[in-house]
Order: sequence, then structure tokens, then C-alpha cells
Amino acid sequence: MPTVTIPADLEAVLNDAWEATRKVPGYLTEKEARFLGLLAACVPAKGAIVEIGSFKGRSTVMLAKVVSHYGGGPIVAIDPHNSPILLGIPSEPQTSSYRDFLENVRAAGVAAQVEPHAEYSTTVAKSWNRPIRFLWIDGDHTYEGAKSDLDGFFPHVVPSGVVAFHDALSNFPGPIRVFVEDMLRSDRFGPAGFVQSIAWAQFRPEDGKEFRGPRMSLARRASRLLPFVESGAELRGITKRRFKLNRFLVPHSAVDAREWASIVDSK
Repeated sequence: MPTVTIPADLEAVLNDAWEATRKVPGYLTEKEARFLGLLAACVPAKGAIVEIGSFKGRSTVMLAKVVSHYGGGPIVAIDPHNSPILLGIPSEPQTSSYRDFLENVRAAGVAAQVEPHAEYSTTVAKSWNRPIRFLWIDGDHTYEGAKSDLDGFFPHVVPSGVVAFHDALSNFPGPIRVFVEDMLRSDRFGPAGFVQSIAWAQFRPEDGKEFRGPRMSLARRASRLLPFVESGAELRGITKRRFKLNRFLVPHSAVDAREWASIVDSK
């Protein structure tokens, strides 16, 4: 398997990318954004970066700024831009975040690196036929939605590519369950982990079984969250405190490039 190469100027590039990203509305934290930038720069595979769930372009801008410097694009941004939860106006179905998304991408100077699809991911998946080196899933957080996004695009992820879910350590039923059941418990995947609420794993079909021990250890801790989030209901009182305790026990600290490379290159 190819090893990770860390560009000498990565930290400066991530700093510059974050300065553009922080101006865009969204729910991605700085540490999460920097981790996405690290993946865009360092995943040792060739292909597109596919983003499912763009909203107003916060993660899109981070990924595209890094890709504009190092190459390795495009950023394929898939979102129908009509989420009533994000837009906060379920009574106005005609409202869209697409115009804001395009403006934010343009203002960041990365429009040439972004391939937008104002469509549902299920529609795009039906005709998708390109290799993917990084699949970033931040769309429908139901179990059915997260499972559909993985199943629709995973067949195109190339060996050594990475799949990641956002909000896997938040109170949503889909990302954490799909990550545990379809990725951590599968020998198709190798190194894996959490960075804040991002869950990631590298596709290693040839030697994934060699990483079974750490993957299953992580799966045991992460699976304790499943009973708390399966209904999708808001957590309160003692239930909320128990969820937070179990989440705390899942390793999810930020990692720098060298630490991530050591995890991916380990055997």
C-alpha cells in the first residue's frame, strides 16, 4: 500500500484554508476543518473528493482551498440545498441554500476546484462512475440516509482512499451506526478513528484484517452510543449525562499530520 507523504508547507496551507473557511456559516469546527484539509492533502490515493452535504460551503471551501494548492480534485459537492432543518424554515419549501453556497465558494476563490450538484445524493449515485479517493458524508443523518450514501458511493472508493462521516459522535442515529456496523466491523477497512465528531477509516481491502484489533476495540466503545441515539430523540437528564460519559470514553482528540500518517502507515 502507498505510504503517506506530508507536504512541507502543510501547516501554512491549512492556516490559509481555515482563514477562508471560518467566514462561511456552518457547523464544522476548526479542528474538524483542519482534519479535512489534512485528508485532502495526504490521502495516498488518486480520484475525486466527493462531499455529500454542503449546506453553505464551509467544508467545501476547506477542501477546495487545499486542493487548489496541491491538486487532487475536484471537490464534487452534492446537496439538494433544501434541508428544512438547516434552513430553519420548513414552511417555505422553495427556499434554498444553493445561492449562498455558490457565492461563498466564489468569494473564497475556489469555484474552479468545485463541481456542484444541486441534487439528492441518491440521484447522483445512480450514474456515478469515477474513482473516489475521499468520500466525505455529511448529508441525511438518519440511518437510512447515511447507509444509502455509503452504499451508493463506496463501490467507487479506491484502495487507500478514506471514508469519513460527520456528526458521528452527536445525537444522530445514522452516522455512528453505519460507521460501526459497516466500517469498523469490516476487514475491508484498516486504520480508523475519530477526530472530534468526524469518524474516518481507510479502505484497505488487501490488509484490513491486520487492523482488526484496534478497529474492534474502537467499535466496542463506539457501539455503546447506539442505544442512546437510535430513536433520534433529544436526550435529557440522566440519559444525556450517560451519553456524554460514553462519548467521552471514545478517543476523539485532534491529530496532526505526523500522528495521522503513523496510524495509516502502521502494520
